[in-house]
This record gives sequence, structure tokens and C-alpha cells, in this order.
Amino acid sequence: METREERGKAIAASKRVKQRSPGLWLVPSQSGTGEYSVNLENIEQPVCTCPDFEERNQPCKHIFAVAYTVVGETHSDGSTTLTETLIVTKQRKTYQQDWRSYNKAQTTEQDRFQELLRDLCAGVQEPAAKFGRPPMPLKDMIFSSVFKTYSTFSGRRFMSDLREARERGHIWKTPHYNSIFRYLESESLTPILRDLVIQSSLPLAKVEVDFAVDSSGFSTSRFIRWFDVKYGKVREKAEWVKAHITCGVKTNIITAIEIGEKWAGDSPFLAPLVKTTAQSFTISEISADKAYGSDKNINTVAALHATPYIPFKSNTTGDGNGSVLWEHMYHFFMFKRDEFLQHYHKRSNVESTFSMMKRKFGDSLRSKTDTAMINETLCKVLCHNLVVLIHEMHELGIEPMFWQDGATA
Repeated sequence: METREERGKAIAASKRVKQRSPGLWLVPSQSGTGEYSVNLENIEQPVCTCPDFEERNQPCKHIFAVAYTVVGETHSDGSTTLTETLIVTKQRKTYQQDWRSYNKAQTTEQDRFQELLRDLCAGVQEPAAKFGRPPMPLKDMIFSSVFKTYSTFSGRRFMSDLREARERGHIWKTPHYNSIFRYLESESLTPILRDLVIQSSLPLAKVEVDFAVDSSGFSTSRFIRWFDVKYGKVREKAEWVKAHITCGVKTNIITAIEIGEKWAGDSPFLAPLVKTTAQSFTISEISADKAYGSDKNINTVAALHATPYIPFKSNTTGDGNGSVLWEHMYHFFMFKRDEFLQHYHKRSNVESTFSMMKRKFGDSLRSKTDTAMINETLCKVLCHNLVVLIHEMHELGIEPMFWQDGATA
């Protein structure tokens, strides 16, 4: 393979190639200083603004970088075609929507959601009884909190749905909406919700073997303010909660979640995420972006008998400073780029997972306190998993069963 093409692939894999307008792309310099414009209006005669193209008038590494940037196109039948632009012209259908199953899942979703949530909450262990007025059953409060998150309604508007759930026998008594808010502010609820997320993923343990890791933020209704010295005025912006997840690349089920400080780096979260997933799933591959690239993470994945597909940063040399496995994956990344990218591009499914969750349940949090915001985020993830299960019930014909090992949350 020509050197310029190989370098173009490296740019496409390790840097962000942006489409500014139809036919015009911005490609970062491989050295990290500036960027160049690639014009594809005449696809047979692409043009780049870099010195190499101006001197040779032949495809440079920046044109090849655009060539290996994957673009998705969704058709009216629900299928998606992935096209590698310009030079790589092969196309492949990657997804065909089963509309009959999809329609059945969508039209019965809310009914099945309540049934699955009731079965899942049935495994919640009730706390020891105390003196005084009997509290609401914990499983009913968790049901109410998660169902409210699913509805996307305010606490007051949600009460009609909750009364209907009580009439169906899913909860013992209808709680006041203020009680739901108070329970979401309880720190003791956080580990229970995290366990329920894991438990909700287990019905797909035989389906998923390849996983992707990434993080995303959920905005909040709280704002931080500071005085901008340069412009001499007060500025403010919304705070956010940062969620780190592992998801299966076939069904988008979330198998593990960690919520850390909003300014924390991504890399330290990969190990706990994949270790949690490995407790219930057989892992074949882990895909993650270059923010997770470290010798420790590569060896953590390998210790679980899985293969890490994490691209290397542009300043990585592979000169032996890392472990033997680090060097092996580096040379795989450099010299078998096509094969590496086929596995690495499964990582896009974790972005789809966040997109699915935010579109359906909102990308912002209503809660005000730190603990409540964390618990509300976990409720969103749990809602997502149950919706995924409902779809797979019709797509794969599975019947989810929870707490088969006798454990409780």
C-alpha cells in the first residue's frame, strides 16, 4: 500500500475529519498544527490545500483520510449503507429493520415496560422495619421513580399513569409525587439502581460478545457562575453529570455504568466497566476511542481473554516503551489498518446507545441535588435497558427472566 494512503488511514482513525459543507472537508494536519481543506465537488479530481498536493497534483494523505472516513446513509426501508468516501467505493448493508417486530414492540411498549419493571423490582430486598409509620415498600418507590423517568412527565402530571399502574397491581399503593423526589435524593438508592441496571442486561448474556465503551454528559438545571476577567462580566453555564458505560454492539444493551466527577478523564473507568461486564458476559472484543488508550487498559482487556481495539494517538511511536501486548496491538493498528478498523468501528454503537437514550428520555436531568441527579441518570439507563429488552422480545423471541440465581438487590 502506498505510504500516503497508509498515513491517510492513520489520520482518519486517530483524528476528527469534519465535513464543512457538501463536497468540502477539513482534515487536521498529522503533525497537529493546523488543518487542510479537501474539495470533493469533482470526485474524479479531488483537490487539497496542503503543500504536498500543490507540488505533486496527486492524491495526498489528507485526501486519503477523507477517503477512509465512514459516512452513513439511512434509506426509507430502515436499512443503513456505510460508504467509505471517494476511493473506497464498496458498500455493504449493515442493518435491515424488521418492521413487524418493531411495530409490535412500539405499540405494546408501555404495557410491557411496566410488567418488566415490576418483575425486576420484585427482587429488591426490603430494609429492616423501624418504629413509627410504615414506609412505602422500597420496590414500589423504585418502580415509581423509574416509571416517572420513563414517562418524561413532571411529578404532578405523572400521577395519572401511576394510579393506573396501581390499578393494574404493579404497586401496592400510589405514593405522593413529593415522596418520589425524596427517595431519589437517597444515597442508599444508588447501589440498588446500579445492580438493577446490571440485572436488566442479563437476559441478553448469550447474545452479546462484543462491547464498546464511552462516556457522555447529561445537562442539569443547576448553573455555575464565574466572572470573566477578559470581558468584564459574569458568565454562567449548566452543570452536567458524566456517565461512563459499556454496551453490547448488537442490541445496545448497557451492561455496566460508572458515574464519576464531570471533569474526570475517561481512561480510568474502562477497567471497572469491563470487569463488571465480564462477571456475566463472555467478552470477545472491547472497542473504545483513543482517550482510553493506555498500557493498563490494554492489559486489563487482555486479562479477560478479550481483544482491545483502541486506536493509538498520533504521537505514539511503538518503540517498546509499553508491554509486549501494547507493541503487538500498535503494529496491528499500523500495518493491518483495514482489519483493525472493521473491529474498531463497532465503537459507533455506544454513541448510538447514548443517542437512543437521550432522544427517548431526554438529555437533561430535572433533579437538583447531586445524589438525585446520579439516581435519575441511573433511572434513564434502566429505562433504556428495559426498552431494549422489549424490542428483543419481538426481534429474537426471548422472554426475559430476572433473579434466576436467587440474588437480590
